[in-house]
Amino acid sequence: MTLRSFRPRALAAVSLTAVAALTLAACGSSDDSGSDSASGSDATRTVKTAMGDVQVKEAPQRVVVLDTAELDSALTLGVKPVGATHADVTSGFLNYLPKDQVAGIEDVGRMMTPNLEAIAGLKPDLILTSKIRHGDKYAELSKIAPTVMTENTGYPWKENFQVHAEALGKEAEAKMVADGYADHVADVTKALGGKEKVAATEVTMVRFVEGADIRIYGRKNYIATILADVGLGRPAITDKAKDGFSYDVSPEKIDLADADVVFHSTYGDPKKAKETETTGSGLWKNMDAVKNGKVFAVDDQLWIQGIGYTAADKILGELHKSLAK
Repeated sequence: MTLRSFRPRALAAVSLTAVAALTLAACGSSDDSGSDSASGSDATRTVKTAMGDVQVKEAPQRVVVLDTAELDSALTLGVKPVGATHADVTSGFLNYLPKDQVAGIEDVGRMMTPNLEAIAGLKPDLILTSKIRHGDKYAELSKIAPTVMTENTGYPWKENFQVHAEALGKEAEAKMVADGYADHVADVTKALGGKEKVAATEVTMVRFVEGADIRIYGRKNYIATILADVGLGRPAITDKAKDGFSYDVSPEKIDLADADVVFHSTYGDPKKAKETETTGSGLWKNMDAVKNGKVFAVDDQLWIQGIGYTAADKILGELHKSLAK
């Protein structure tokens, strides 16, 4: 499988040289992996993880991923897992992922309650996840296959991606992906008027969550890193976020989320998540962003749950489209 270009045509195509290099790197990895498999090579590498050093095959062939970030990483690097958990969404695997790329991946249960018997049945040679998700299952998982865990998910997604790449033996491809993302970020910033203009545009990200208060996202989460990379400004309320993650409010305080631009997503039923109530209220309708037509509903699966370079590339495209209006 060749890696995809990480630059939307709307802005600029990746240079032919970069595409060629990326394709050759991916094809070379595939060929090398096949050779290792055919020769029965037992060569391993040491990967530093949240649970200590782990010995991993040089070219893992049967990979199982237990969270959305790990699935994004694997697919971004041209590796199709044999198994993956599903997020708590009706679509199973997140809907921003190309259907042809997730077709054939065996569902091994819900993200927080993976089916260990199903995982073992796939005879994996590598399991990717994080300590915050499955640290309590590490002993059981590591008996099935070498298990590489990052400490956390979300905010440190770029660092985690490098760990995933090392475990998969895809460091060269990972560098090209990261470089392509940086180029895309630079293009978006330039297309939106440059660093100074972009920094003067304050943006909030609001998430309506079924069974919880409304979240005004802070600076230490996945989507915040993308906004920061583009160089967008954030309003003062952002800095009140608990542990940098989110500042939670009731519908009666939604006006605290006002900014030049407001993006919002919904997890769960819109009514139960208070989206319907909130967006129909006078407080919401009187926000400057609403009156100026600068409020945009976005896909929660992509903007919040995806957590990886494939998701980030799509988000950059949507940011450019929305903010250029």
